[in-house]
Amino acid sequence: MEDHDHSLAADLQAMLSMATGRRQSLRWLLAGAALPMMGCGGGSSDSTSTDTTSSNTGTSTGTNTGTNTGTNTGTGTTSCSVIPEETGGPYPGDGTNSNSSGVVNVLNMSGIVRQDIRSSFAGATGTAAGVPLTIKLHIINANNSCGVASNFAVYLWHCDREGRYSLYSSGVTNQNYLRGVQEADANGDVTFTTIFPGCYDGRMPHVHFEVYRTLAASVSASNRIKTSQFTFPMATLNEAYASSGYSTSVTNLARISYATDNIFSDGYSLQLASMTGNATDGYVATLTLAVAA
Repeated sequence: MEDHDHSLAADLQAMLSMATGRRQSLRWLLAGAALPMMGCGGGSSDSTSTDTTSSNTGTSTGTNTGTNTGTNTGTGTTSCSVIPEETGGPYPGDGTNSNSSGVVNVLNMSGIVRQDIRSSFAGATGTAAGVPLTIKLHIINANNSCGVASNFAVYLWHCDREGRYSLYSSGVTNQNYLRGVQEADANGDVTFTTIFPGCYDGRMPHVHFEVYRTLAASVSASNRIKTSQFTFPMATLNEAYASSGYSTSVTNLARISYATDNIFSDGYSLQLASMTGNATDGYVATLTLAVAA
């Protein structure tokens, strides 16, 4: 796998830019003790609604075949737990940091609003290879009786099969694939077509996302109302990484766990996608996420 510059300094810089809380302090201690090499940095304190009873179970059960089922409820309820706030990591591409060529911002590029994010756009060429993955996010508003958050927008990004982030990692700085924005429909649903992300050293496999109140607001990262990450059940990871092209992910996954990951070690029930499908035909990842807006 390529050198991705997943450094402690980059993670600390990301963490220090976020508000300190009891949850974050614990994460720093855990990271210092157990993770000398971190991936995308630590998170900040949770943002939760006044009602703490969760109707988003975030559960997922899996068989040895990697087929997983789960429920993420929330629509029409009166209380729900807001998905934890997490760092966007060193590679957001949203105008908040730079690569070797300067500030990196795909949010104001023509073509960023798209469902299929496997290929590069805006003049860049190249397509990310890997096991097909469809991501379905259902957004609800904790400040509106956990009703659907219609017409909100999501910017989503993740690494490729080799664990590289477009725009930043060696070999793909001229690519911008695996990044895209979608507007939620009237039911609060957004869908992305992508590939199953690889596992790079020091992090559990994950997907980053930012939530905005409107599509128009998503042109600037300063308008984001939530930044977080989600992950996948272990049964799915094991099955997906048995596929061609993911051999390095097998090795890296063996060295990390949910308990030692610097993001998910303090709990990930609200950040665990429910899975269907298989490595041959592709997977569908479903997650209900509550925001307070």
